[in-house]
Formats: sequence, C-alpha cells, structure tokens
Amino acid sequence: MKRIYTSLVISFICLLVQAQPRITFDSESKDLGYVLWRNPVTVSYKFTNTGDKPLVVSNVTVSCGCMEAKWTEDPVMPGDKGEITAVFDAEAIGHFYKDLGIYCNAAIEPIYLNFNGEVTADAKNFSFTHPYLIGAIRLNQDELNFESVHKGDRPSIELLVANTSNKAYSPVLMHLPPYLEAEATPDKLGRGKAGKIKVTLNTDKLPKLGITRASVYLSRYSGDKVGEENEIPVSVALLPDFSQLTEQQKNNPPVISVSSKQLEFMDLRPNQKKSQHIIITNTGKSDLVIQDMQVFSIALGVNLKKRTLKPGESTKMKVTVLAANLPRVKGTPRILMITNDPQHPMVTIRVKAQLKSNEK
Repeated sequence: MKRIYTSLVISFICLLVQAQPRITFDSESKDLGYVLWRNPVTVSYKFTNTGDKPLVVSNVTVSCGCMEAKWTEDPVMPGDKGEITAVFDAEAIGHFYKDLGIYCNAAIEPIYLNFNGEVTADAKNFSFTHPYLIGAIRLNQDELNFESVHKGDRPSIELLVANTSNKAYSPVLMHLPPYLEAEATPDKLGRGKAGKIKVTLNTDKLPKLGITRASVYLSRYSGDKVGEENEIPVSVALLPDFSQLTEQQKNNPPVISVSSKQLEFMDLRPNQKKSQHIIITNTGKSDLVIQDMQVFSIALGVNLKKRTLKPGESTKMKVTVLAANLPRVKGTPRILMITNDPQHPMVTIRVKAQLKSNEK
C-alpha cells in the first residue's frame, strides 16, 4: 500500500513539473534597416503561450532611455497570443543595436529580444530610407509579407512612400484583394514629401490556410495602369491552429529539421542553371507533414521528393537557380513551407543568388 501511495505522489509531482507556461516568439531579432532621424519607430514582437499553464509577463526592461516598452499584462492562456512593443526615438544618427529583457513565469532568467538598424538624416532624396524606386516614387520595401499570422488576426504593414517627382502625388494601391485594406497618410504628397500607406490584413477573409499570394500595384500618377513596373508582390502565411491538439499529440509532436535555411549561388553565368540540396528530417515522434509550399521567385525551381515523413525519416529538396531570370526578380528569393510541427509551423529557406559582376 505504501509503495502504491509513493508511486501516486511521484506521478502527481511529475505532472506538476510538466505543466508549465511556455513563451514562443514570432521572432527574437529584427533588422529595421534605415530609420529616418527623429522619426520614432515601433517594433513589435508577438508571442504565443505554447505551454499548458497561464503565462504572465511581469516586466520588460530596455537597454537605454531612448526606448519605451509596453506588453500584454493580463495572463495569456495556453494557446493564446500576446505582444511586446518597443518605441525607439531615433534621436541619435548612426548604427544602433538595442535589446529588451523579458521577465515572465516561463523562464528563470530573462529572455532577451533585440533589434538593429541605422538612423540616417537623409531626408532629401530618400535613397537610404526608401531604396526602391517605382517611377518617381520611392518605397522602403518592394514586397509585402504577412508571415506567421493566425485566424482572427488583423496585422498591418506600413509602406513608406516618398514623392521625388516635380508635382503633387496621391499614393494609391490598386487591385487590392478582398482580404487587404489600404489607407494613405496623408492622402496627397507635395514635391519632396513623404508619407505612408498602412496595409491591413483581414485573416477572416483569406481563402485558405497556408500560403496565399497576390499582387498589388502602386499608382505612380493619376490614371496609372497596372503592369510589371509598378507591381508589389504580397504573400500571407496563415498558420495551422494547434489549439485542439490532444495531450497525446502535444507530447508526441513531429519536429522538422533542415540542413540549411540559407543557400548561396554566387558568380553565376547569365544562362546557367545551378542546384543545391537541402536535407529535411523528422526528428519528432509522429508523422511530419509539409502541408503547403511556395516558391517566391521566378528564378527558383524546387523539387521536393516527399511531403510526409515518418519519425526519423529524411528527404531531399533540390533547389535550382535559373540565372536567366535573375534580372527580373522582385523581392527576396525564398521557399516557404507550412508544416504540422507546432513549434515550427513555418520554415523559410532564403536564397542569395548573384550574376558575375562583369556579365550583369
């Protein structure tokens, strides 16, 4: 009888040890690129409680007086999401690296997040802060990527716009799909003035889970038409819902492991085709399924042998660069996979490809 009682006590203690909150961030490091001097920028880190007890963020510390932090202060239930934001004042010109210390009941030591970039005073021609040129209009990015979103989310991306033409300009995005909304501030830009277009995603209107791709078009002048020159690619990755997993599934998840998340193809000849392989392995305890996969470049060809891997099983992904298409590439060449791994529902493979400098 004593032995049975002892076993029950040990089992109860083990359950208490296993039951705990767990904080999983969408990203722990962010590159802000160029930031305009004295234009405060907001950095957002979204997180999910992937444990099985309420998660509480008790404090967030910042590395200097140039930042202010806010966070979700209410307990975050298992499977729910929260957010930590930091506002950086951009008062000092030059490179910066800042971090935040996150104190919560999911870790004994603080968890550190960081962001970096460069503050520039170049407000004249906007070449640093708005490196992408469409006609006489400059943008801070040439694609819109909504990654790691969930059903019910309404995330936004701010597309910075600068008018370098010799007349007033009204920034407008044309051919918006039903799940996107856009609002320009201000609605008219004078010569040499800058503004922004806030693009908001309504995930409830997305046609499917996984990856959705589309294109919007920046109007360069009144009466402009759509074409390849003013196209802005849009991608959305709507992640699977893991909130209904059973205890058995939580304790025996699939785990995706890839041999590399970045490939380099340098000094390519204009018509060359060159390939590399990535090994994908399931190191978990149940079947791994690659539910969706998209290739974000006309210069990439991808061949994946298997999409379902049993525990311990591996497969090869062949990635081929088509050098002839590189001059027409918009955005960052990459491969995005949606999986049933609760800890890695989205895996991105980035590809850096470049023609020989004397043959561009």
